Amino acid sequence: MYNKHLILSLILFLAGSAFVLQDNASVERGTTEQEARPADTATVSVIRVEGTIGPTTTQYIERSLRKSIEKNDEALIIELDTPGGLLDSTQDIVQALLGTEHPTVVFVSPRGANAGSAGTFITLAAHVAAMAPATNIGAASPVTMGGAEMDTVAQQKIFNYSESYIESIAEQRGRNAEWAKSAVRDGASITASEALEINVIDLIADDLTDLLEQIDGMEVEGKILQTKDATTERIPQTLAEIFFSFILRPEVMLILTLIAIYGIIGEVTNPGGIIPGVSGVIALILLLYGVAAMPVNIAGFLLIGLAIILFVAEAFTPAFGILITGGAVSFFLGALMLFQDLPEEMQISLYWLIPATLLTAAFFAWIVTYGLKSLFNPARTGLEATIGKTAEVTDTILPGQYGRIFFDGEYWRAESDSTINEGELCEIIKFEGLKAIVRPIKKEMTDN
Repeated sequence: MYNKHLILSLILFLAGSAFVLQDNASVERGTTEQEARPADTATVSVIRVEGTIGPTTTQYIERSLRKSIEKNDEALIIELDTPGGLLDSTQDIVQALLGTEHPTVVFVSPRGANAGSAGTFITLAAHVAAMAPATNIGAASPVTMGGAEMDTVAQQKIFNYSESYIESIAEQRGRNAEWAKSAVRDGASITASEALEINVIDLIADDLTDLLEQIDGMEVEGKILQTKDATTERIPQTLAEIFFSFILRPEVMLILTLIAIYGIIGEVTNPGGIIPGVSGVIALILLLYGVAAMPVNIAGFLLIGLAIILFVAEAFTPAFGILITGGAVSFFLGALMLFQDLPEEMQISLYWLIPATLLTAAFFAWIVTYGLKSLFNPARTGLEATIGKTAEVTDTILPGQYGRIFFDGEYWRAESDSTINEGELCEIIKFEGLKAIVRPIKKEMTDN
């Protein structure tokens, strides 16, 4: 009996101790949950940004940052490979990275990747800047970022602004501000090992796994990162981001311009076609979206408008191809100027521009010319098509009195200022309602 009581007491003591220990552990875990999270529950969001930096890139990064914050990730990692992009979009991304306390990591990868121009600003703005071996960073001069020719005063202003802007970014993140200014002023570009040596970046990592191991234990905005065994979750681009990123490519905008021109002109010259008109209007709306999102040169649009005027004028003026040639030149120069304010890597290639110019000139020289001229040709259907045709008189027509004629398998009531006997032929002058106005045809004319 004594042994039974002892065993029962021991069991109750152990159970109570376990409950107390579990409760204390729960309290302790609750108070330190934000300071340290078990590695097996840690997550890291990863996105990949490739190609030129534009409005859709900004939307993608900002959306991913919000989502990473909502998921309470250890960090948001941006795998970057870009030759540059739009300054406005770059500024928006930099503001998002500098304005958040959520840990952000920019990783220039894979091997052979480049953080050029706009990519330099974005890399310096991250909490942690990393590069893969055999990658480059720099060449952030505003000429590369702006694309267009500038006068001396304007160029100096852009340089001064860009230098001070990248210097402030580097200083805020504790990186080499002098080199950052030289990347703008002199277009300096360095390798990953050089960047690490002069404190432009924080580390070099072979791949994503190596990166997660190296940043594990780093303190960012008062938070100790636990990324070594963290689960990586990639945030893909949405369908809308992919579509509008495709729309904002210069060659696609040029194609939309052609579709808008062909479609609208085609609907005007062939009313009721519906498909050309609808296609042209949709293309025009998408083109206007692109124009609003991108710094497109207005002078280019004016030259393209002049080209259309010259093409249409050729349809009415026997200029023997002079206006078509002038329109082709105007279209080529307009399309070339249309994207001159974009960075060099975003400007349209001559491999696209020359075929587009030749196709447009051929379109207006053939389709539009004959389409517009057809508007002024005699009608071939309806009552208007019967004007000038010959009909046979079946009931004698007297001045002031109605008779009847037979034409195209039908009998018509007819009227004439002259007498036309039954069996004679007459010419239809016009129609007044369901009544035909005719005149006699002289016998010698009919003999001929």
